[in-house]
Amino acid sequence: MKTSTDILAGLRVKLFADGADRAGMIEMYRNPWIKGFTTNPTLMRKAGITSYEAFAHDILREISDRPISFEVFSDEFPEMERQALTIAKWGANVYVKIPVTNTRAESAVPLIRTLAAQGVKLNVTAILTLDQVREVSAALAGGAPSCVSVFAGRIADTGRDPVPLMAEAVQIVNPYGNQEVIWASPRELLNIFQADAIGCHIITATNDVLKKLALVGKDLREYSLETVSMFWRDAAEAGFTL
Repeated sequence: MKTSTDILAGLRVKLFADGADRAGMIEMYRNPWIKGFTTNPTLMRKAGITSYEAFAHDILREISDRPISFEVFSDEFPEMERQALTIAKWGANVYVKIPVTNTRAESAVPLIRTLAAQGVKLNVTAILTLDQVREVSAALAGGAPSCVSVFAGRIADTGRDPVPLMAEAVQIVNPYGNQEVIWASPRELLNIFQADAIGCHIITATNDVLKKLALVGKDLREYSLETVSMFWRDAAEAGFTL
């Protein structure tokens, strides 16, 4: 029977950690299976971050040798461009996250094309349709190494199977050579193996999902017994009686 180490060593998909909790990010940095990091303003706000730039520089002092994405937070494209050029200077391992549109549903493709032509490493985010994948990939063509981040988890939240869409996204992106598809917002550890099976390049997950890596390949009878023991122990500790 293969061990979890054997199974994980066989994965082609790269595992990225998604979060903004400093301690959690450093914990994942020490995990050899984690090949990069992503974050966003929503995660930063939940983590209580008050200074965006101070947080970024602090993390980059700890994580300087793996890809890490920081997102612009303006809704206006000229200001997005200014922020992107600023963020890109923070480190050679920094990717700049650009949303596929602004809040007025105006496409960010012209900005993406401009930044790509300037050699900025981009992570285009909040993509949910194949049309968006096609437009973004074409705009990134010939530029610096970049990521096309498709929110598979949110697609699944709508009752749609994300696997066929993600497989097609990989086929759209692959011919360009400078781009990788990110399976974003996974909901369970199984998504890592689904992403691997279709040849997806990267999957980014929060710490609560990544911590389940220790369960990979676990004997199911043993896991069943542990579950029964948990129910018994919790009932006993609660002092339930009938």
